[in-house]
Amino acid sequence: MTDVLILGGTGWLSGRIAQRWLLSGATVTCLARGGRPAPEGASLMIGDRDAADVFDLVAARDWDHVVDVSSRADHVRAAVEALGDRAGRWTYVSSMSVYADDATPDADETAPLLAVARPGDGYDYGAEKVAAEMAVKTLGDRALIVRPGLIVGDGDPSDRFGYWAAAFLRDGDGTILLPETHDRLTQVIDVDDLADFIVSTSATGAVNAIGDRHPLGDVIERVRTAAAHRGDTRTAGDDWLLAHDVEYWMGDRSLPLWLPAEMTGFMSRSNDRYRAAGGELRDLDETIARVIADENERGVERPRRAGLTRDDELELLKLLG
Repeated sequence: MTDVLILGGTGWLSGRIAQRWLLSGATVTCLARGGRPAPEGASLMIGDRDAADVFDLVAARDWDHVVDVSSRADHVRAAVEALGDRAGRWTYVSSMSVYADDATPDADETAPLLAVARPGDGYDYGAEKVAAEMAVKTLGDRALIVRPGLIVGDGDPSDRFGYWAAAFLRDGDGTILLPETHDRLTQVIDVDDLADFIVSTSATGAVNAIGDRHPLGDVIERVRTAAAHRGDTRTAGDDWLLAHDVEYWMGDRSLPLWLPAEMTGFMSRSNDRYRAAGGELRDLDETIARVIADENERGVERPRRAGLTRDDELELLKLLG
């Protein structure tokens, strides 16, 4: 029986990974701060990764597989130092944010990376992930570095992909504000496809875990159709939106998935190695349907981490004329 240690295991992605390991028949131990339960069937050990002795309990035994999702390089380095000799295999969930070039389409895993984060630097997500990857690479051919793009699905705490479902659902007859989508692409990966890949693949090295490329306008329209939206849409150009304090991609007062026109490579990276390593991609409409059901369940008017409130959207539509 496979004995798995997940550093985390109680969050959105790491919890899904734990569930997939359990379904495969593995024994799963989650090491986490607490405050959230581990999936049913997994063991939970409470530990703060800022503590020097956090790995003492789990370093006394061997593990067939260790999985880490941390975005702090110091946490990852400490884990590798404490547990690297105890792990038969190690998977680190990194990010496509490690790449330095966001302009070149179809770039693969050999594309240049950002400069490594150094102690004392201000926190930078991509640079931290690069530094974490460097630590994991010391494990050689026992290590898999998964670089997901935008992870989507039900329960997504980032609220990015789900914003569009909520926008079309919350005012089914109203007008919805869209960004410019001409020549813009989007790539996403379903959280369950990513979890399945991590559990099932035998690949090592770096793998871009991302879906196929889709025109952004087509994806938004598919969400609109699935949400049965009956109203109109209005498109605002990049300059107009930026002048009215609407942000790209994520965060408050943003239009998620919308990116600058020059970032042609950010949502058009190669997923050839992912597919060659056994990665599967479910139909995007299946993911959209789950996201719509989830947004309805969680409430389309709830506070969100990304997107526009309906009041802000209506004010912008009024200004757009």
